[in-house]
Amino acid sequence: MRIMTGKYKGKAIHMPKGIRPTQNKVRKAIFDILGDITGLSFLEIFAGSGAVGFEAVSRGVAELVLIEYNRDCQLAIRRNIESLAIKSCSLYPHEADQAVRFLHKEGRRFDIIFLDPPYYQGLSKKALQTLEAYDILAPDGFIVVQHFTKDKLPRENGQLVLVKESEYGDTVLSFYKKQASV
Repeated sequence: MRIMTGKYKGKAIHMPKGIRPTQNKVRKAIFDILGDITGLSFLEIFAGSGAVGFEAVSRGVAELVLIEYNRDCQLAIRRNIESLAIKSCSLYPHEADQAVRFLHKEGRRFDIIFLDPPYYQGLSKKALQTLEAYDILAPDGFIVVQHFTKDKLPRENGQLVLVKESEYGDTVLSFYKKQASV
């Protein structure tokens, strides 16, 4: 797998065994929908290889935070950070909910939160609930959930509202924003 565009275009991403990488057409769609992300902060939960986050860095995000619990994936991420020589990147080697709680405790906020949990385990809904409970999304930020088509997500989850959904084969991208305050 390679980075598709931007500063690191064409650079290879090391992939750990046993993960389902985000397809190129889906990665392209994520960033086409988000538009200009220059200078924003990006959090990738269930990072795997970190490919989506590294694509974001290549496209100009100012800060990348990756959350990944699997040891093989952590090693691949560290190898990718080193090979790309990315300075504004940190890895939290914890379970997703634990890392989100920690980031909340630190008072961190992110402009874009991307999550692509393993399919068939109900983790997308659980992660949305955690993100609602521990608000780490910037006021005008987006949460992007990549999930299996049969894994239906709620239109609303507390103050998070589904604003766009796009299908790519058996993959769906669901975009959430915070409800506007009345």
